[in-house]
Amino acid sequence: MSLAARKIRLIMMLRQSGITDTAVLAAIERIPREAFVPQPFLDQAYENRTLPIGHGQTLSQPEVVATMTQALELKSRHKVLEIGTGSGYQTAVLSRLARRVYTIERHKPLLKEAEQRLAALRRHNIVTKHGDGSLGWKEQAPFDRIIVTAAATEVPETLIHQLAVGGHLVIPIGPERGDQELYRITRTEAGFEPHRLCAVRFVPLISGALPEEEATSAGAATRRRGTGA
Repeated sequence: MSLAARKIRLIMMLRQSGITDTAVLAAIERIPREAFVPQPFLDQAYENRTLPIGHGQTLSQPEVVATMTQALELKSRHKVLEIGTGSGYQTAVLSRLARRVYTIERHKPLLKEAEQRLAALRRHNIVTKHGDGSLGWKEQAPFDRIIVTAAATEVPETLIHQLAVGGHLVIPIGPERGDQELYRITRTEAGFEPHRLCAVRFVPLISGALPEEEATSAGAATRRRGTGA
């Protein structure tokens, strides 16, 4: 089966799994996931699974990317903060839907690779930063939307206070080896309103930026189905 046929099959699967936002589906269809996958795994680029991208990291399964993106309820005027650039795939999808995407990655080698991929795809509304994502990006706040691709044990106060009133934060919450839930938290004039979305499995949100040659696991995600991970 060709990559094009596999992409069509994936889009159909996403529809069946509850991804109904046509703009999100169109963005996923237009971004070549194979551009973010190492050569040995090209034949799996459109499978609904996580894939290794080097440096001990993985590319999240498409269903998780689609679920989180849909939960953001993005509009074309929005300014988005992404915590955890990873391969740059989620970043590219966001860039199709938002006015500007600010993305932070603590692993410098990963960030450099992502920047090259995004430049090759002519995604010019993205601003990158090597740093500690748990601190957000104070100089560019407030953000209309914030997405976090690693699990926090509780909602980071620093991040929610960089959210504009009316904005959404989509984040997995829970311990590294326990139950985790994906939440959308909306900032209102009166405070913050959490909404549970689904059970997930992410690696933990870790503070600090890593130097050039150091790499640890961060940014991988799989969505649970029933009791399985």
